[in-house]
Amino acid sequence: MKLVSSVVAITALFATLPAVAAEYKIDPMHTDARFTVDHWGTSSNVGGFYDINGTVKFDAKAKTGFVDVRIPVKNINTGRSAFNEHLQGAEFFNVAKYPSIRFVSDAWRFNAQGKVAEVAGQLTLLGQTHPVTLKASKFNCYNSPMLKAEVCGGDFEATIDRTQWGMSQYVNYMPASRYVKLNIQIEAVKQ
Repeated sequence: MKLVSSVVAITALFATLPAVAAEYKIDPMHTDARFTVDHWGTSSNVGGFYDINGTVKFDAKAKTGFVDVRIPVKNINTGRSAFNEHLQGAEFFNVAKYPSIRFVSDAWRFNAQGKVAEVAGQLTLLGQTHPVTLKASKFNCYNSPMLKAEVCGGDFEATIDRTQWGMSQYVNYMPASRYVKLNIQIEAVKQ
């Protein structure tokens, strides 16, 4: 009887301890950050960043999460090498001085079904940090048969005003180009 009551007491103690979020590593093969910006009101310029890395901590039951993502600016790809080099230059991303973009989350918000609805955080670009909220259009976790591990991820989007970070080249001539639409696809593997 004493053993049974001890087991019950220990079980009750563990039930009151806070849940620990699992750690995930961002999968660069299934993660990218793409952007779209207006070009003189005629068409849109598009491009993306690849080979993204970082970590995610996620606890679906506790509805908590954390993400720290680093985006290497040298990997910008617009499909045109001359345009890539132009964007990497001092007028825009200034890759020589600021080789990466970083996003660190402050808060994760969940919908009524318990799925991630948005992730709010701080985006550091060109040495300046400002808040950005990424809205999830979908989010899911699954057990990968290839990786033999749980994978979580989703599609996120936001629109930012690039002038907040000091990137104001050509805004006087193309006012609409100050707003940049971000589309981020991310998957992370449980460690």
